[in-house]
Amino acid sequence: MVDDGVVQPHAVVTGGAGFLGSHLCDALIASGYRVTCVDNFETGRPANVRHLEKESAFQLLRRDLNDYDDGDLAGPIDVVFHLAAPAAPSDYLLDPVATMRIASAGTLNALDLARSRSARFVLASTSEVYGPGSDGPSREDRVGQVDPADGYGAYYESRRFAEALTTAYRTTYALRTAIARIFNTYGPRMRLDDGRVLSRFIRQALTGAPLTVPGPGTQTRSLCYVDDAVAGLLALAGGGYPGPVNIGSPEAVPVFTLAQEVAQITGPDAEIVFVEPPATESQARRPDITLATQLLDWQPRTSVHDGLTATLTWFRRARVRNA
Repeated sequence: MVDDGVVQPHAVVTGGAGFLGSHLCDALIASGYRVTCVDNFETGRPANVRHLEKESAFQLLRRDLNDYDDGDLAGPIDVVFHLAAPAAPSDYLLDPVATMRIASAGTLNALDLARSRSARFVLASTSEVYGPGSDGPSREDRVGQVDPADGYGAYYESRRFAEALTTAYRTTYALRTAIARIFNTYGPRMRLDDGRVLSRFIRQALTGAPLTVPGPGTQTRSLCYVDDAVAGLLALAGGGYPGPVNIGSPEAVPVFTLAQEVAQITGPDAEIVFVEPPATESQARRPDITLATQLLDWQPRTSVHDGLTATLTWFRRARVRNA
């Protein structure tokens, strides 16, 4: 597309109708990109990108990346953001075979697309590659320890394989790649049925149900607002650093404090109760973002209170619109 003699840069976002992917599409269009969103809507939602349908710079392709043929995309591509992967426990535990297939065949097809157009390739990986959480922050040079035979093994190993495959394309074909290890991200359009504790708090608050805190509530979460996570991905794409690099908030917030924040924003009638924790309850996981700060000049800007306020406001308005 040419506008006054200036060619728009073209970005492809796989999984672009998902929570994080849809916000990335928004930011790319706002930055002057032409965006092609590729999604099969297994976990993404058409509603997440419906507001972009009238944008001339936006194209939506409903495709399964496992069987994708890049013949649907004509012309040059500047960057491929690969976000197509189930990220919620409620999804990757339901179909672990599909989880591993998208990480293998899907990532291979996305890499081949980037290679055929000499595009920059950015893989959205996950903090789960580090294995069980620990009290200290996770650094990129930490070797993750995971059990491939446990119930979550398909997700852990699928993301580790996607990272290895991305690295192999960089070393074998000199493809310009980058790997982002994304930690817990939240905000408008997040799924409230994804099995995470913050999603449950928000769902309970919206329906007037008590907020159920597992165990004593001393276990912590690091929460990065979605706009900050997207800014990190854009900074990584715009540089030459291959990663992996952590994208997340280094602030560890106790689960009980999160419940209190949600209750405070919701109103004085919000109730907090304590329940038995699940056997697999995570105790702590937070990133060391030294590399992101030094190499990308990036760090989260949004406080947990401001982020939660914006998120709850969005969901309340969405409930009114859909009523």
